[in-house]
Amino acid sequence: MSIDLLNIARTGVQASQAQLGVTSNNIANANTEGYNRQVATQSSLESQRLGNSFYGTGTYVSDVKRVYNEFAARELRIGQTSMSAAETSYSKLSELDEIYSQIGKMVPENLNNFFASINSVADLPTDLGIRTNSLSSAQQLAIGLNQMQSQLDGQTKQTNNQIESITTRINEISKELGSINLELMKSQGQDSQVLDKQDALILELSQYAQVNVIPLDTGAKSIMLGGSVMLVSGEVSMSMGMSTGDPYPNEPRINASIGDKTLNVDPSKLGGQLGALFSFRDDTLLPASTELGQLALGIADTFNEMQSKGFDLNGDIGSDIFRDINDPLMASGRVGSNSTNSGTAAMSVNIDDVGALSGGSYQLGYTTLGGYQLTDTQTGKQTTLTLSGSQLTGGAGFSINIDSGAIADGDKFDIRPTAGAAAGLKVVMTDPKGIAAAGPQITPNTTNSGELAVKVNAINRADANFPVTGSELSVRVNTNTAIKTFEVFNAAGTSVGGPTAFTPPQINTGFGFSFEIDDQSTAGVTDTFTFDLSFAEGDNSNAVEMAKLSDTKLMNNGTGTLTSVFENTKLDIGSQTKSVEVRVGSATAIYQQASTRVQSESGVNLDEEAANLLRFQQSYQAAARIMTTAQTIFDTLFSSVR
Repeated sequence: MSIDLLNIARTGVQASQAQLGVTSNNIANANTEGYNRQVATQSSLESQRLGNSFYGTGTYVSDVKRVYNEFAARELRIGQTSMSAAETSYSKLSELDEIYSQIGKMVPENLNNFFASINSVADLPTDLGIRTNSLSSAQQLAIGLNQMQSQLDGQTKQTNNQIESITTRINEISKELGSINLELMKSQGQDSQVLDKQDALILELSQYAQVNVIPLDTGAKSIMLGGSVMLVSGEVSMSMGMSTGDPYPNEPRINASIGDKTLNVDPSKLGGQLGALFSFRDDTLLPASTELGQLALGIADTFNEMQSKGFDLNGDIGSDIFRDINDPLMASGRVGSNSTNSGTAAMSVNIDDVGALSGGSYQLGYTTLGGYQLTDTQTGKQTTLTLSGSQLTGGAGFSINIDSGAIADGDKFDIRPTAGAAAGLKVVMTDPKGIAAAGPQITPNTTNSGELAVKVNAINRADANFPVTGSELSVRVNTNTAIKTFEVFNAAGTSVGGPTAFTPPQINTGFGFSFEIDDQSTAGVTDTFTFDLSFAEGDNSNAVEMAKLSDTKLMNNGTGTLTSVFENTKLDIGSQTKSVEVRVGSATAIYQQASTRVQSESGVNLDEEAANLLRFQQSYQAAARIMTTAQTIFDTLFSSVR
């Protein structure tokens, strides 16, 4: 047996040709997104023995592999998820920040204009033109809040649509990955082009949510989202979907399903764009909306309350300027009943003290052992509510009414006391004469306890006993005894009525007016108040008190003004936007670092490939030269034996 030069040359040519093909393919795909550089591995053919020596018989390409580092690819996916989440958050917060800067600026402006118009009424309380302008300012204030709420609702709808679009794309990727897994199971994971396509889809998927990749022995890969949802297992794909929000339909949830089985997914564990969108909707838009509702309630309650303390231009107790805060149109959306509840209870929320509201959301739960527990969803603080008849009391500024049905053990309700208020705010006063610029003079006796406050709430000037001149009547209120009484005295100190029993808080004097008491004492008091209910058209005392409210800390338990409620929300959104902008820069830098590492290992370096091209070309030419040499030797051999 002799050394087969032709065969050695042939294998050399074929191997070099294969190397040239791989190198050329790398160069051609240098700009192809998701392409991983390939390398051909050469091995020697088995040697043969001639005498006492072994001689080589050539070479062959044993394998063509893609250059791939799983750890680098995992870092890139993690970086992609973080960067996509940060960019999505920044995009949404920037848009909301712009809304508050552009459209939202009219809310405090309109509120200041309304206070300025009340000042004008105080200057000329009988001028109907100024009064009409004041009602127009109130109308603009209400419209501005309505429009701002509409903008927030639009943001919520847009965010829900984005979530739905992403779930649709995830489903498409899920199906493609299932098909790719089937191909890889057939080829045992050897097709580099299919593997590149698989990695490109997984990388895209990591934009939308955190991705965990589990390699299988079959060559396929199982894909998990957020560490809890198995999206793809072998060739089996699960689909993502949206379900109606529970208990609020305009806050849809996300779920994963396969066959007839559906699993609700916790969006806080998903990360990526999906996690960012859910976080923006639930942690930014919802609080902004409830705080806007808090402002609307504050405006309506504050001015309606001041109206009830004064006289309009007809000499009557002032009526509401704005829709009542507990009107059904202002109270819509305050209670959401979970679909899993087994009870039949229908509930509503009554606002008792606007100043005590926080603008937050709560969850009400009932168990036979723990009773009624109210949990602040932001702070986690729990409060045990007291059931009196059909009313639950103990909430911060609100009470909950069980309107019908019964609560069952384990039932839960979402409570949003300020929800719907900004959308429902409306000016209900149509007659400018109705602005209560004038005010009654109620003088407490110098010996009073200070723990009892009174407010006139009804006047009938046509009553024959109505006090037509100032300081004509005094009323002594006694809450010291089990049966609470009041007694009326004239200016000379002579009793002209009573003592008469009454049920707090309402006292009907029998002299053409009634009033309410607010008793803050625990043991009861005996306090006296003198009422000056005479009316003068030029009186502006109540309008002056209204105008002072612009700087009065009425909200959040006396810590903020009406304007500050809105400004604090605006500042918070601006702060969040700046914070996430910094996070975008950091996440982008980490992603770029991971991308650079992947490119350095798996990307195509044209300089390196050009050098390889030259090297393999020379190898090809050298192997071809061996063939020429072998042919020459063969011809020489034949010639020598002719």
